[in-house]
Amino acid sequence: MRWTVLDAALDSSGRGRGEERAPGALRAAGLLDRLGAHDGGAVHARIDDPRRDPATGLIGAAQVREASMAIGAGVAQVRAAGDLPLVVGGDCTILLGVFLGLPAGTGLWFLDGHVDFFDGHTSETGEGADMELSILTGHGPDLFGRALVDPAQVRLLGHRPPQDDPARREADRVDPRIVQLPAPALRQRGAAPVGRELAAEGSAPVWLHLDLDVLDPRALPAVTYPEPDGLDWDDLAALVEPLARSERLLGLSVADFNADEDPDGRHARHLVEVLSTVLAS
Repeated sequence: MRWTVLDAALDSSGRGRGEERAPGALRAAGLLDRLGAHDGGAVHARIDDPRRDPATGLIGAAQVREASMAIGAGVAQVRAAGDLPLVVGGDCTILLGVFLGLPAGTGLWFLDGHVDFFDGHTSETGEGADMELSILTGHGPDLFGRALVDPAQVRLLGHRPPQDDPARREADRVDPRIVQLPAPALRQRGAAPVGRELAAEGSAPVWLHLDLDVLDPRALPAVTYPEPDGLDWDDLAALVEPLARSERLLGLSVADFNADEDPDGRHARHLVEVLSTVLAS
């Protein structure tokens, strides 16, 4: 199956940060050519209202719903054509729309430096990227009238909960059905064995989500919310490669590349190189 790249330039702060320019930056770095991918174009997924919705506590709640519907329609269209969607954000809020375009019962491999399990009351920012995993699993603001993912089908990988900020540690209140493997434990077990174990686990279809702040800032500083003690590029490639080969994989989303922090494009080029290597394999 061939990849089709869909741009979803959603920045859930509503302030036009560098995540909005990530799809263009990765295209300029040669993403489509290196993957031999189809061009799915861009979906309308913009948030330009930075105010928090009083009912949900979410910035631009109505626009998040609209953007999610557009992303879901794009993902469904790519899948109907027989291709694998590669949804390029934007920030992690794109994942809400992705799951609107997937069949019920799809699981989630969630690679992120944070757990993203706040809700509209506990999030300090109100950004959808603070709470998309809680929304997906039915614990955050109810945007769609239902949960989109069974928590027992989620594997949360590579996160590093901040230990010096009690407010941010509140995100550790994750549904206990979600299997967690923080970055230290993942490194101890070995990224490649973990990837192989996940790929061989079960038979349900699954989506792979990559928030680039799963990487250590020394490996990739061009993210909005960097966390220390993350994975290096070799760890990431070793983890993702067996997941990308899995017959259960329905597609991939890539989020939180901040193009404003990469003025010469070198980080975008390196990211494209790694993606093309692990996805082509």
